[in-house]
Amino acid sequence: MTETPPAIVSEQLETLILTWSADRVHVQLNRPEQHNAINRLMVDELHTVFDRVEREPRLLVLTGGDEGRFAAGADIAELRDRRLDDALAGINLSLFERLRALPLPTIAAIDGPALGGGAELAYACDLRIATPRSSFGQPEVRLGIMAAAGGCFRLAELVGESLAKELLFTGRSISAQEAREAGLISRVVEPTELLVEAGAICDQIARASTTALRLTKLAVNAPRAAHPAIDLAAQAVLFETDEKFERMDAFLTRQRKRAES
Repeated sequence: MTETPPAIVSEQLETLILTWSADRVHVQLNRPEQHNAINRLMVDELHTVFDRVEREPRLLVLTGGDEGRFAAGADIAELRDRRLDDALAGINLSLFERLRALPLPTIAAIDGPALGGGAELAYACDLRIATPRSSFGQPEVRLGIMAAAGGCFRLAELVGESLAKELLFTGRSISAQEAREAGLISRVVEPTELLVEAGAICDQIARASTTALRLTKLAVNAPRAAHPAIDLAAQAVLFETDEKFERMDAFLTRQRKRAES
């Protein structure tokens, strides 16, 4: 008897196209005429998506579509009118912090420029893969502001202080190949393979224990001062789960059968 494939539900918001399935959600930024610039409505709609993913944990794949765009940063028309209180509110930063803290792994599948806030959005994901026509840059200083939605700390964590400072101070962009060499992205694939590759990574992750994934993500994202205490506490929790015994029993059974064959 063949298994029934999981239900897939598509949903279109004003700035996003969503595809939900049992273990993941595909989130496509959808402001093509504005090169997927991040405006307040997109921020609000992403918060709505994150609400659900926090309540019903899923893997998340974030893309900008398949036409050579990811996100060209914050919407400059809106940014132009923001003032002191808007900056202190951390409109984009709070969204990206929430993305960073989602329960299960997230993947940014990047095809085209990821600039300014668009790059910071990608940095907040756990994994990043990109196509050869992708690029990454922080041009904020050229506009009289700074990369205040994660660029000034996440970029240094990802590529090292020296390269991060060069990019933040000069505003220059780097190619996908340079980003790969610097460790900013893990894979470079052709545009036609980008979502296939992202799906394959999700398939590999989905075979793991959900609880183990959640605790591993918490440990990896924790500050250095929290280690090794957080690792020991998380492992202690996992050692008591039924799933640990079930998975290890199944492994030992397979190993025994191979030895007997």
